[in-house]
Amino acid sequence: MKLVYAYEERCMGCGLCEIYCTVQHSKSKDIIKAFKKESPKPISRIKLHKNIPVSLALQCRHCHSPECVFACLTGAMHIDENTGLVMHNEDRCIGCLTCIMVCPFGAIKIDQSNNKVVKCDLCQGSDIPACVKNCPNEALTFEEV
Repeated sequence: MKLVYAYEERCMGCGLCEIYCTVQHSKSKDIIKAFKKESPKPISRIKLHKNIPVSLALQCRHCHSPECVFACLTGAMHIDENTGLVMHNEDRCIGCLTCIMVCPFGAIKIDQSNNKVVKCDLCQGSDIPACVKNCPNEALTFEEV
């Protein structure tokens, strides 16, 4: 299985990973419309931690034994049987935020527009995740684990 791997020594904290993740998860898939015209506003599934001189982009690690899946009260967090990825079904999510509390990486975010959570889905349907594709320093790579 391929996952996003972060090389913190290459990250300059530019934020393009967050921007393109937001666009990828928008309705329009257009950078201007996503940030200026869409409502509710799309949300990035990646967190950029800027701690100069070291920055790091953080997203779901799709754990083999995911605490978020075990803690989810409704089964909204689940392991996809075909891919082995940890996925989130927004329709089943009740916004209890238990998954956020147990994630050891802090990789799950709250979408305040609907009081539910969002997490990295590795840009399902794309060959390469948007964060990786648009990282100018190759601080994010998509590698076989």
